[in-house]
Parts: sequence; structure tokens; C-alpha cells
Amino acid sequence: MIIDLEKFIGEERGYWVELEGILEMLEKDPGHRLDIGQVRRFHYLYQRASADLAKLMTFSSEQKIREYLESLVSRAYGEIHESRRTPHRFRPLKWFFLTFPQTFRRHVQAFWLALGIMLAGGAFGGVAISFDPGAKQILMPFSHLQTDPSERVKREEKSSDARLQRAKATFSSTLMTHNTKVSVFALALGMTWGIGTVILVFYNGAILGAVALDYVLAGESKFLAGWLLPHGAVEIPAILLAAQSGLILAGALIGWGTASLPLKTRLREISGDLMTLIFGVAVMLVWAGFVEAFFSQYHEPVIPYEVKIGFGMAELLLLTLFLWKSGGKLEI
Repeated sequence: MIIDLEKFIGEERGYWVELEGILEMLEKDPGHRLDIGQVRRFHYLYQRASADLAKLMTFSSEQKIREYLESLVSRAYGEIHESRRTPHRFRPLKWFFLTFPQTFRRHVQAFWLALGIMLAGGAFGGVAISFDPGAKQILMPFSHLQTDPSERVKREEKSSDARLQRAKATFSSTLMTHNTKVSVFALALGMTWGIGTVILVFYNGAILGAVALDYVLAGESKFLAGWLLPHGAVEIPAILLAAQSGLILAGALIGWGTASLPLKTRLREISGDLMTLIFGVAVMLVWAGFVEAFFSQYHEPVIPYEVKIGFGMAELLLLTLFLWKSGGKLEI
């Protein structure tokens, strides 16, 4: 109840003016986004103005003030409940160097989980090969991996200069397409509540661990590093990011930490992040495909192993810095 009308208007006018200023800013620039503190302040001012309007409804003599507040509250209501999406021009560089790494870091726990699963698979594959060399026939799906590592190294070093002549572009596109399909599959398997994603990542880790130990035991560690590092330094993290996406999807379906929200809301909240991650994975795999076709497949004496290993280590370092540092602080 208002006892002193003039005093009431004098005390409240500052809040009305502040609310009007925010509304004018939002109306002039529809794409402007308020930070969390500004959103809370805006909502508080809207509630206060609404309460003031209700109090003034009993004063027939203050028609102009009532009309002003009605307009102010109506505009604020429209901004709060606005359902239109302001179109934004897609900026590839901003998306790649800002949105993509920030999205990765926002869900980094899912990445660590995917990495742990792959490492567990790698340990399993290595142990299986060390105890039972015959397990190669089961664990390794490609025939050229099932042969003796030393014999393969000799064969590769003799033919690496001419093996991909006139076929590099085709080989590169094949690798990109295949790896992108695997990555999308890792994401899609999140629909199985993550079970399929876990199995896929574990299996790929087992293959990697089996191959690595097989070549190490044969004394071909330098060839292994020179062969895998140039493209694997990007390709393997890309697959892990795809698995990260699948685990994020699984988390939304299960409702980890958000069980109180409807399923539709949980899926809507992660949809943009999933698209960002999987397109980022596609970009990484394009680069890995080029490197594998035009660099990794050439061995000594064409390209010294030290050069290939150094190149792969540099890639891994730059990728790590990019994912953990690019884009600065996370956007809320």
C-alpha cells in the first residue's frame, strides 16, 4: 500500500530509468547478449516495475505514470519471453579458434573418460599379444598388420617411393571418408546410452596397443613412431573427441546431473555442442588424411624417421595447446 505517492515515485523512478536503458540497448542491438549478472539485474528490475505497476493501479489520478509503466513492463516482458532466434553470420575462424576449443573444454571430463577407455583397450591389446602372439589374427583387422613387423618394414622401405604414385589424392580422400564415418558412428552410438561408444573406443585402443607392442617386440620402434605419429597425433585425438561427443549424448540420455530436466530439454542443451565437436573432428581428420597420404606413407630413405617423428611431436604439442588454450575463458 502506498501512503506517500510522490515519495514512492521518487524512490522508484531510478529503477524504471535503469530498466528503460537496458531495453533501449537490447532493442537497438538485438544480437547483444547480457552476461549472467546483467540478466539477473534485468529480471529484478522487471519484477520491481511489475510490482510498482500493480500498486499504482488504484490511483486514477496518475494516468501518465501508469501508461509509462505499462509500456515499460510490456517491453520487458517481450524481451524476456522472446522466442525468435537472431540470425548470426557464420564466422569460420571464430568458430574454429574460439567456439570449438571452448566447447571441448566445457565437456573435458567426457574426453578424459574416452581417453581412459582407449588406454584400457590399449593395455588389453598389448597384454593379449605378449601372452598369445596368435591373437594378432583376431585383434588386427588388416592383413598387412598380421605379417611379421620386420618383413613389413623391409617391404615398406623398398616400395614407399613408388607405392602411392598417381594415387595420393584418392588414398587421402578414402582415409578422410573412412575416419569421418567412424567418428560419426562413435557419436551416434551414444544413443545406446554410451555402451556402443565405449565398445568402439575400447576396440580401437586394443588394436592400437596390439600393433604397437608387436612392432616394439620386433625391434621396429623407430619405424612405428615414424609411421604412426605424423597422422596419429591428430587422428587419434579426433577419434577421442568423437567418442567424447558420444559420451556427452549418453550423459544427456541418462540424465547425469540433470535428471530433473525433461529429456527434450537435455538434448536441446547439448545439440549445439555436439555439432561443434563433430565438425571440429571432421576438420582434424581432413588434415590427418592429407598427412597420412602425402607424408606418413613415405619411409626411409625417402624421409628420415627423425623428421617424421619430430613432425608428429610438433603436431601433438600444437594440438594440445590449441585445445587447452585457444579461445581464452569459457563462454557461459
